[in-house]
Amino acid sequence: GDVWSAKSLLEEIGLNVKSVWTGDGELEKIAATHTVKLNLIHCYRSMNYMCKVMEEKFGIPWLEFNFFGPTKIRESLRAIGARFDQNIQDKVELAIAKYEPIMQAIIDEYRPRLEGKKVMLLVGGLRPRHTIGAYEDLGMDCVGAGYEFAHTDDYDRTAPEMPDATVVYDDPSEYEFEKFADALKPDLIGSGIKEKYVFQKMGIPFRQMHSWDYSGPYHGYQGFEIFARD
Repeated sequence: GDVWSAKSLLEEIGLNVKSVWTGDGELEKIAATHTVKLNLIHCYRSMNYMCKVMEEKFGIPWLEFNFFGPTKIRESLRAIGARFDQNIQDKVELAIAKYEPIMQAIIDEYRPRLEGKKVMLLVGGLRPRHTIGAYEDLGMDCVGAGYEFAHTDDYDRTAPEMPDATVVYDDPSEYEFEKFADALKPDLIGSGIKEKYVFQKMGIPFRQMHSWDYSGPYHGYQGFEIFARD
């Protein structure tokens, strides 16, 4: 789901997306990945290992990007554009200018209702750190975030994204996560299917963040409107 939103935006700024690993990927294109100029990582916990191998073996640089929420999309597009020539950088600025008024209209619609609301996250992949900026674009405060399978470098990358005095938890049990919610009193919890029923019974609003079975995508400019609405 995420790759469709990301691919269209990358192509809009003039990039040729030669391969996708591995969701919606094609074998012959995956086999040709060693010919690309840059690897972009959206799912960090597995693909970072592959990118490091390709960097060591083929000299291909890699970059983690974040297309959740307009602030992080803007930062990521400019970071990606900086790896290429002026033509790509100019197209990046055109894309940002095209979508910013649309994003601001979404923020103007939803932020007054969400300002100051507290959110807790327990999600796989990159979402505990990548979605924080999108919540903040809507005026929400992240009071807790954590992973189930994270490594030290995940937390090193997460800490700069977190507001001061945010609770960070690692692989909490359902009981522990429930106790964190009791203490932090969030207005919303974003997590996976296992946690859904616990917090529904507690009466805390909940959004499924692992997949787009219920809604989404939340990724990219088009996804931000769905994210804000949900």
